[in-house]
Amino acid sequence: MGLMDTVRSIFGVSAEADATRAADPEDLFGMSTAYITMEADLGYENAGKAALCFSSVDSTDFSDTVDEVKSILEAGESDTGTTFDTHSDDHGYSWVVLNDTDPEDLLTTIHFAADTFIEQGYGSRLLAAVFAFDTTGTDHAYWIYSFRRGAYYPFVPEGDHERDSQAEFKLQSVLDGELDIEGDESYWYPLWPDRPGGYPWQ
Repeated sequence: MGLMDTVRSIFGVSAEADATRAADPEDLFGMSTAYITMEADLGYENAGKAALCFSSVDSTDFSDTVDEVKSILEAGESDTGTTFDTHSDDHGYSWVVLNDTDPEDLLTTIHFAADTFIEQGYGSRLLAAVFAFDTTGTDHAYWIYSFRRGAYYPFVPEGDHERDSQAEFKLQSVLDGELDIEGDESYWYPLWPDRPGGYPWQ
């Protein structure tokens, strides 16, 4: 649910050829200060949600890795208050969806999850980390980190499968230098929600 078929090829086979380097979860920490800039300079508030998207492998070892990720998240839940759920969408991708009003907790938790996949040899299965922000009403804006490209890009859906390109370029101009932003705009691929106002993982 929420991902278009074009994104399937981009995050899948073609992404292997277009990958600039191996996944590095340390890149995620640029979001730590970006949360502040988004609110103070642009009026975008933390939506209290973030997600990790990955492609699964039909193997016992990979299932054990996913179970390990869940165990880490469950262990940290009492310390951070970050809750989570996991599910697969209609396109065959898997999601770990995090909920927490503290953006630092969201960032730290998603880093732990991504790092676990990498340590277990499944960094190539990581597709994207998605950080959600609230705008007006039920609208959302996102910063999407592509593990294959090693960079962030903005995504602001508008209405039914339309994009607010003006808002995206504004996010780029303000956060450029604070986040490592994908310089090739042809890689700013949308992760469409199933419905206007929804989230890509729903």
